Amino acid sequence: MEQSILDLLRAGGFILYVRHGEAIVGEDQPYFNFQYCYTQRNLSDYGRREAVYYGQMLRYWQIPINSPIIASPLCRTIETAQLAFPTMYIQIDPFWFEINKLGGDISAREQQQILKNVQSQLEKTPPFGTNQVIIAHSFPNGIGLGKIPNMGTVIVKPKGEGNGYEIVKQLPLTDLATLGNSLYK
Repeated sequence: MEQSILDLLRAGGFILYVRHGEAIVGEDQPYFNFQYCYTQRNLSDYGRREAVYYGQMLRYWQIPINSPIIASPLCRTIETAQLAFPTMYIQIDPFWFEINKLGGDISAREQQQILKNVQSQLEKTPPFGTNQVIIAHSFPNGIGLGKIPNMGTVIVKPKGEGNGYEIVKQLPLTDLATLGNSLYK
């Protein structure tokens, strides 16, 4: 039986892994500091509007979200979470910064360890009737959850600790307006 993605999300039980909104052009400074946003790439004005829209659409569609919202410690992910979910508690989890390392020059062993940790996080089932939101970073092509556009969402179905997870759908921000038309087969 085919169900709409919207019906599934309203029932809960998913992790919504979201890439932060559009950031300004450039790079984080080589020795940036989590505490000082001026050492990092931050959201552009457009990225801020994307974040607000994202939260508005989830509320419009009445998708139940578990608190806290999990965010990487970079300023752009924290601000995305605050703008999208202004009334919810944001929990900063340093682990999600590790995703940035996957695109760099790291050993195969370190890459495998990061991906193993990602899997263990994405296996965790959210509380009954809710969905967990994680706002972090894109993965490199072909690794982990793959390339994710700004404010894109990977809908993940956890299978329980030690049992992996299923990627249900990758949803660009532009598709949120038509969420009720998307089918899960």
